[in-house]
Amino acid sequence: MPYRVCFVCTGNICRSPMAESVFRARVGEAGLDGLIEVDSAGTGGWHEGDGADPRTIAVLEANGYTSDHTARQFQASWFSRLDLVIALDSGHLRALRRLAPTPADAEKVRLLRSYDPAAGADLDVPDPYYGRMDGFEECLEMVEAASDGLLAATLEHVEGRAA
Repeated sequence: MPYRVCFVCTGNICRSPMAESVFRARVGEAGLDGLIEVDSAGTGGWHEGDGADPRTIAVLEANGYTSDHTARQFQASWFSRLDLVIALDSGHLRALRRLAPTPADAEKVRLLRSYDPAAGADLDVPDPYYGRMDGFEECLEMVEAASDGLLAATLEHVEGRAA
């Protein structure tokens, strides 16, 4: 059974689809397709059915990533099938932990930047939606910086299952 990771931001059109695309690429580069499944969602349903923000797509494509994305809202029932839920900021972390049906499910929720040893004390990935393009580029840098640590942590779980 694959290890399932879901990235969550507010509307699922900027940060979480960006994180999904970057992490999916890292999983593929590591030869772990089929062992790790990656998706994303939002805490709210405002953009459900929409594609990713055009600025997200532009930044991803400019940096060699692909994105085929349709926004959706995270559902509490998903906890039972997910191994790890990655929040993009502390507001998402709190919302997801409140939504979790059990304490064990709440423990599945982690902040993305907690996997970046250079992140310091501020573990939030700022929402670039209302800003300019440089905010999307900064978001990508933060996502990329955390993705290697997240992959290493995820790989430990995958290898633990195989043992």
